[in-house]
Amino acid sequence: MGSNTTILHQLWARRWLLLASSLVLASFVLWDGVSLWHGLAGWAIIVGIAGLLPQGGAHDDGSLPPQPADGPKPSFEALVSAIPDPVIVLDANLAVRHFNRHARDLVPNLRVSEALTFALRVPELIDAIRLATESGASRLIQYAERVPVDRAVEAQISTIAGAAGKTDFVVIVLRDVTQRQRVEQMRVDFVANASHELRTPLASLLGFVETLQGPARNDAAAREKFLDIMRAQANRMSRLIDDLLSLSRIELNAHVRPDKPIDLNIVVGHVADTLAPLAEDRGVALTIDKRLPALEVLGERDELIRVFENLVENAIKYGASGGKVEITLESQPRARGKGAEAVVTVRDYGPGIEAEHVPRLTERFYRVDVAKSREKGGTGLGLAIVKHIVARHRGRLVIESVPGEGAAFSVRIDQLG
Repeated sequence: MGSNTTILHQLWARRWLLLASSLVLASFVLWDGVSLWHGLAGWAIIVGIAGLLPQGGAHDDGSLPPQPADGPKPSFEALVSAIPDPVIVLDANLAVRHFNRHARDLVPNLRVSEALTFALRVPELIDAIRLATESGASRLIQYAERVPVDRAVEAQISTIAGAAGKTDFVVIVLRDVTQRQRVEQMRVDFVANASHELRTPLASLLGFVETLQGPARNDAAAREKFLDIMRAQANRMSRLIDDLLSLSRIELNAHVRPDKPIDLNIVVGHVADTLAPLAEDRGVALTIDKRLPALEVLGERDELIRVFENLVENAIKYGASGGKVEITLESQPRARGKGAEAVVTVRDYGPGIEAEHVPRLTERFYRVDVAKSREKGGTGLGLAIVKHIVARHRGRLVIESVPGEGAAFSVRIDQLG
């Protein structure tokens, strides 16, 4: 009698778990914005738990019958580990029971049997878990992380109730939605910036076109003059669009640190060779002081070239009156901690920059002298691009300037070795 009762209880437990799996799958799929894959992930976890219940009844002495001859069934841990999304399973006390390697990558401090709050200090997530535990309903929230990098995470929370109707397990499926949000923000920023900055050159082009179609239709001299101006405005719009797209691409990958060894001596040497003709045309002596045979950092070669092209080109254009631009490459101890920083400094001896302008130089479209910047072909995005690339390399941009004595822009990135 006791054995039959045990069998009946186990069969009912399995049926309730399988029914719960179907309900969870339906709630995942019907929840607005949640993918079918997340639903399948939750279903697989619950079915995994159901599969771990004893098959058949127990012996009279309470021992379990042997496993079928066709081989062992996959464990709950194996099922969770096979899911490609980060998954964390908690017990009723919100202690971690299991997680897969994707969850460890996203939350490095996870430990089995420890409270989730030890590893993930996100009040809105903990509140959502408690609400889901109390109500038994699935919940979907988003939260932001600021350390070690800015990141947006979406969490789908589901509960698994036991025979008494109380929550036995909490299943959390996480998804990094940083890139999705950055793409949306990139689209919004691009439209806003482009519409603002392109309005002036477009109005200028339309004005000249109307003039050429009207009063200056047969004026050859005016036509040549206006066409030159229109060409300059079109080039300005082209540079502006290129810079906006570059800045958007950089921001899209800002949370991904480059991992390739790059020798800054080679990068800066290439930039100096490229800009040597410009320096010669402006009457500027361009010199490089390499104080080490190699100065390696983890970086992205094309992005670092863009950084030093912007800095050296600005120094040549805006500091030409000083007659020289100096580039220094050296290694300095880190201000905090062990190791060293690779430091590349671009110094000009031009008019310099007033102190009140220095903190805002890396803002989008900020110009100390708008007319002079546009005359020299500037878009107002160069230093913003530099700042974002340096930040992606986990480095710092330091600007020092004394009016009348020039300016120095230093890029500091952790050195390898």
